[in-house]
Amino acid sequence: MLIETHLPDLLHRGKVRDTYALGDDRLLMVATDRISAFDVVLPTGIPEKGIVLNRMSAFWFKKTEHLIPNHFLCLADGPDAASWSDGSGLLETLPAEVASRAMIVKRAQRIDIECIVRGYITGSAWAEYRRQGTVSGQAMPAGLVEGDLFPEPIFTPTTKAEEGHDQNMTGQQVVDMVGTTLARQLEEASKEVYLFALDFAREKGVILADTKMEFGLIDDELILIDELLTPDSSRFWDTAGYKPGQSQPSFDKQFVRDWLTGQGWDQSPPAPDLAPDIVAKTGQRYLEAYQRLTGVKLHER
Repeated sequence: MLIETHLPDLLHRGKVRDTYALGDDRLLMVATDRISAFDVVLPTGIPEKGIVLNRMSAFWFKKTEHLIPNHFLCLADGPDAASWSDGSGLLETLPAEVASRAMIVKRAQRIDIECIVRGYITGSAWAEYRRQGTVSGQAMPAGLVEGDLFPEPIFTPTTKAEEGHDQNMTGQQVVDMVGTTLARQLEEASKEVYLFALDFAREKGVILADTKMEFGLIDDELILIDELLTPDSSRFWDTAGYKPGQSQPSFDKQFVRDWLTGQGWDQSPPAPDLAPDIVAKTGQRYLEAYQRLTGVKLHER
């Protein structure tokens, strides 16, 4: 079932998440079962995907809060949710299928930059490197093959487009948008979180190839927002099957991208419906990522 939410006070509908007002300083963020690829929302959802994204983001927000503050307060179906009620009755009347996909977060001023950190060359970075020997315009060593580890993680920010494709940003463009100090903080914080998660995932038999993060400001303090280190925002590979020079066995939506490419889709809306077996296999990959990294089954607490 494709979970859609129709609640009062909708502030923003993203590709995957719906965000609602919950008082002046809090938001209700719902991770639906929608899935996007190549910046296009697909017509077919992935059952329970929203629960996976919601639970995994909560897991990582707690794991990384010693590195940088974040917007997470509690899960909407957790024991602490009632204490964050704004008196509107919204939380108390949430359907179970929505509450299990939702979290209560602090309201922040979003910085409209996708902060991407790449530890391995794959995806669009690999495609660019094959064409011109660069990644996000940055010169790379010669002789890399698909899936190779970069000498050190690289920061490749993009615009955050409401419609259409995100565009690569140069370091100067980031500085022009947010200033020198904040630009440096974004890069440093992104790399620090990535390196922490890379080491953590490696112990679980998972390679974190790359990830994207979003940040916001509360009283001029930089914090992590949106989602964090999920199969939607990251590439997770199976350490046991890792071999440079080929496409890697993954626990993320690369499987969907590969299938769509094989259908000859030109990456422009509308996207084709996903085949039932692709939906099932994608759901299995998301569950595998969640269970390996968190050490619990999806419906366990």
